[in-house]
Amino acid sequence: MSYREDAKRGKIVMERTPLLEVKNLKQYFKINKKFTVKAVDGISFNIYSGETYGLVGESGSGKSTTGRSIIRLYEPTDGEVIFNGVKISGKLSSDQLKHLRTKMQMIFQDPMACLNPRMKVIDIIAQGLDIHKMYKDEKEREEKVYHILDLVGLSHEHATRYPHQFSGGQRQRIGIARALIMNPELIIADEAISALDVSIQAQVVNLMKELQKKTGAAYLFIAHDLSMVKYISDRIGVLHLGHLVETGTTEEIFSNPIHPYTKSLLSAIPLSDPHMEKIRKAETYDYKSSGIDYTKGTQHHIDGEHYVLATDEELARWIKK
Repeated sequence: MSYREDAKRGKIVMERTPLLEVKNLKQYFKINKKFTVKAVDGISFNIYSGETYGLVGESGSGKSTTGRSIIRLYEPTDGEVIFNGVKISGKLSSDQLKHLRTKMQMIFQDPMACLNPRMKVIDIIAQGLDIHKMYKDEKEREEKVYHILDLVGLSHEHATRYPHQFSGGQRQRIGIARALIMNPELIIADEAISALDVSIQAQVVNLMKELQKKTGAAYLFIAHDLSMVKYISDRIGVLHLGHLVETGTTEEIFSNPIHPYTKSLLSAIPLSDPHMEKIRKAETYDYKSSGIDYTKGTQHHIDGEHYVLATDEELARWIKK
């Protein structure tokens, strides 16, 4: 916690210190001499301890690339990533890399693709412990794995089985267990539920919420399903074509969407009332024909934690509507 003076109100207010700070992050992929894909183009956001930050957008908007750049599966092209007060976007020492690999973990979209089919569950979950030598003997290793299996709702008998012997939901629980055993402060969930059945999605999201209460870990929850993001997230960032077009608390985004792209995403959410669903009109948004240029926009403060990427003229036009 830190303190700052609020000039408008003439009083001292308490400020939270972010667990993760992303500043002007860029991730470019050079295809050839003439063409470069700007997957992430100068985005900034913070994540605080114990909260869930939802990152939403259509496929190809740069969500997964953002997550992979933060955890250093990709080398960021430009910008800063600060984790626990330490810059992790530049060249890292072996100690800094160890801190990053233990205190930040990732849950991937396809659980079967990221679980070694030749390894037993006990060895898959304990892989991080083995690499970083985080146990004294085999008994302690086994106890740690069993404790995590209990947390994610799997039995001790599952430890000796192989990934192909589990359902999709159970495999994702194994993926969550593998991340949790390192006792991370931040977990990046990259489309962690999109490959699962709807009923299983709810189970996994509820499990993640329960585990967050027990462990105090922060989540970067990457998804394209806005209704699920609304359910799990404290704050939301809307990503489109590598730009963070709108960000704010869940209530701010859902009750007062400003950017046309955010409005189009929200209007596409099906309604539970069949009569209302029949008359629901989804708003369309086409960047090319909209006349909007993301590179000319700046982040405008709306209220509270609500910010929108726009020029002054665009913002005035959108608010009038």
